Amino acid sequence: MRILTIIHEFPPIGGGGGRAAYDICLELATRGHDVTVLTAHMDGLPREEVQEGIRLVRIPSKRTEAFVASFQTMLSFDLTGLWAGLALIRRFHPDIIHTHFAVPAGALAFALSLLTGVPYILTAHLGDVPGGVPEKTARWFSWLKPFTKPIWRRAKQVVAVSEFTRQLALKQYPVDIRVIPNGADFIHLVTEKIEVNEPPRIVFAGRFVSQKNPLAIIRVLSTLTDLDWTCSLLGDGPLFEEVKAEIARLGMTERFHLTGWVMPADVLNEFSKSDILFMPSLSEGLPVVGVDALVKGLAIVASKIGGFLDLVEPGKNGYLIDISDEAGFSSALRELLSNREQLAQFRRASLEKAKEFDIGKIVDQYESIMREVVKS
Repeated sequence: MRILTIIHEFPPIGGGGGRAAYDICLELATRGHDVTVLTAHMDGLPREEVQEGIRLVRIPSKRTEAFVASFQTMLSFDLTGLWAGLALIRRFHPDIIHTHFAVPAGALAFALSLLTGVPYILTAHLGDVPGGVPEKTARWFSWLKPFTKPIWRRAKQVVAVSEFTRQLALKQYPVDIRVIPNGADFIHLVTEKIEVNEPPRIVFAGRFVSQKNPLAIIRVLSTLTDLDWTCSLLGDGPLFEEVKAEIARLGMTERFHLTGWVMPADVLNEFSKSDILFMPSLSEGLPVVGVDALVKGLAIVASKIGGFLDLVEPGKNGYLIDISDEAGFSSALRELLSNREQLAQFRRASLEKAKEFDIGKIVDQYESIMREVVKS
């Protein structure tokens, strides 16, 4: 099949949604499909290139930062993408379009499908669903929501990355929605014996934005300074300097390592050297870093929200804590940091849990949907 993937952020731009799209595209390309990605350009990146069998076409969108997608940059992506997409479809002749995020890429896929007749499927990642990330998108959806309904209706199939995302979407869009989680490439699966680090290593990976709640990490870990641990914070964003200042204010600079913005390979490398993923997020779809944590055999301490419900079996491979319960996060981490054998057991359980998210099994489902749509 000739597959056109449309997404407004694709590595090295963006967060987990872009990484999930990359994993799917890579697996499809490996299987012999002709995969082209229409995505946003940013200074320093080539306009067109081929990466690992995936053809990338990057279009102007006024994007200046890898970790920030403003409403203006998303609107620019749609406007520029309409003409670029039409030209690309005339040249590439795709059998199907796979769009990630109903907004903004879904709007572009809708318009291109309407004008060319090429069918599309839509993958929703939570931030593109009204109410999914209210602290970021509530104002946008207050006037944008009526215009999004045709995007969901015209899609030949809608996929949600978690049951939580599906249920939230169904409240707004009464269409057929399947759940297919984000996956991970098992080439990265830990095969050696699990050994807990000395001292144990905690890790966070994500944008430094309010949704990811990075300042809570600092507050919680400040209650555990009587224990040995180190913590790596992977990522960047508007709260980066505030997080750095709070670490210094609490006298914990020697405990933390802040990397700044990193590539997916760097995240996997850091996870290989860690023991616990700590994610006190306010909202999540199906976080790719959570799946990566399973593949790398990390225990997970996370908020009791969204896709983490699919990744964590409480008391077996981690703990799920109410968002506002910082004392609960502290207690869960203290238990794991104080009991190396329990931590090792949780890490082994995460490796077992990872089998549910093999990217091969995930792409089997997408491939089946695409073949059915193209055939019909």
